[in-house]
Amino acid sequence: MSHETKGDVGPRAGAAPGSVEGVIADDVKTLHSMGYAQELLRRMGGFSNFAISFSIICIIAGGITSFQMGFCSVGGAGIGIGWPVCSALTLCIALTMGQVASAFPTAGGLYHWASILGGRGFGWATAWFNLIGLITVLAAINVGAYLFIMSSLGPLFGVDLAAMPPDRALVTQAVGVTLITGTQALFNHLGIRVTTLLTDFSGYLILVVSVILTAAMLFYAPAIDVGRLVTFTNYSGPKGGDVWPETGSMTTLFLLSFLLPAYTITGYDASAHTSEETIGAAQTVPRGIVRAVLVSGVFGALMLSAIVLAIPDMDEAASKGGGVFFWVMERVIPENLRIALYAGISVAQYLCGLATVTSASRMTFAFARDGGLPLSEQLRKVSPKFRTPATAIWVVSALTIGFTVYTPVYSTITAVCVIFLYISYVMPTMMGVRAYGRTWVKMGPWDLGPLYRPLAIISVLACLMLIVVSVQPPNDKALGIMLIVFAVTAIVWFALERRRFQGPPQGVMIQQRAQEIAEAERAVGQIATGGGQ
Repeated sequence: MSHETKGDVGPRAGAAPGSVEGVIADDVKTLHSMGYAQELLRRMGGFSNFAISFSIICIIAGGITSFQMGFCSVGGAGIGIGWPVCSALTLCIALTMGQVASAFPTAGGLYHWASILGGRGFGWATAWFNLIGLITVLAAINVGAYLFIMSSLGPLFGVDLAAMPPDRALVTQAVGVTLITGTQALFNHLGIRVTTLLTDFSGYLILVVSVILTAAMLFYAPAIDVGRLVTFTNYSGPKGGDVWPETGSMTTLFLLSFLLPAYTITGYDASAHTSEETIGAAQTVPRGIVRAVLVSGVFGALMLSAIVLAIPDMDEAASKGGGVFFWVMERVIPENLRIALYAGISVAQYLCGLATVTSASRMTFAFARDGGLPLSEQLRKVSPKFRTPATAIWVVSALTIGFTVYTPVYSTITAVCVIFLYISYVMPTMMGVRAYGRTWVKMGPWDLGPLYRPLAIISVLACLMLIVVSVQPPNDKALGIMLIVFAVTAIVWFALERRRFQGPPQGVMIQQRAQEIAEAERAVGQIATGGGQ
């Protein structure tokens, strides 16, 4: 649960060791040692840090809106085998990410880690890829939420999305996504108290709804055939509602099924991005990252397997393509329970996007305070009243809306976000493998020991594999976007940023920032700690 500090402004000087205020004082001292001021409000406890990543993963968001990506590839095996295998690989990534997060507990974690371990150029590129990934994943979440709400609850109010003319449907989607994203930004603007209240609720809601959905599917299933969870069936082309192009390669289809868990179990770097708002960050953040992935993997496997087991006719279900989940719900679950589940899923998907705004805005704030973005002076500003990076929140939200207008196709958005998020995940891990035991010798309190290097190598290979899978047809457009971004990034770095961008403060730069840190904390009402700088 969340904790509040005295007066909600920070720890007092002379706070007792081991007390909440004493732990916060140590957190602030650690942050000062890395050259940063405590501008954000540090009040998130262990559950809140876990809940923000768990809310972004949200198995009843991506797991449902992208269900066809797994099922309409190789059938039940895409869920019964594909989900657990990809979840295990993702857990390796989370474990190695946790180790680095423990050593460097700052907002914008991935960028900071890559800079320290691999150099400022590597960090600069990581920041851009992570930021693009977060903005596109927010777009995917909110487009998915809009489509889910309109498809599930819209008919209750006489709205039939499928019957709308295409032009009107796109305009309606743009308006709907704008309203969703705008209100998420507003809640984030109002402070971390409001955000953690909503994401804590979201954590409980996801667990409750997923358990009820799992139990209902099993209870109302016409028959239970566990064997279908390990049965491979080629559902490419029309047989699978044209979710994936026609192919005779079961290996290709099985790898494509990984996009369901790969898209769903992302965003767990949110625990790291909120490090500067988390109490006992060096221990709490890595635990939040790993627990969010582990719980999502287990509960997601149970829920999605239950959906597969409840399907009355596998071939008919696969032919529904993107509408397979709704088809199963209408065939299996009684109407009143179905509507209640739809309502719970809709709320969870909205809160999933809200938590993503939090994560993306903290990444933007952290990169901007080191001068890495255009208009950095504005983007790094923190509201003295709400202790949130207000400008960053609204800019991230506006860019998200703009991206959904550019490419309203849901599958392309998900492919793009997977690519850039996993690129940003793999870059600091690659540098960590190289630096571990050499230039990186001081670990945090959460330490994998000798397991770090082999797990990191597995993580790098897993990320590279998912990136390759993400650009396969019909997501060719994602490959073009990726190559353009790579080219622009290289040009901008070598032509401009290499001479200008200094990266995170290191060495003497940290000492030189002492006065700047004190002024920044006074500006937001942060009480000085006894830890000094």
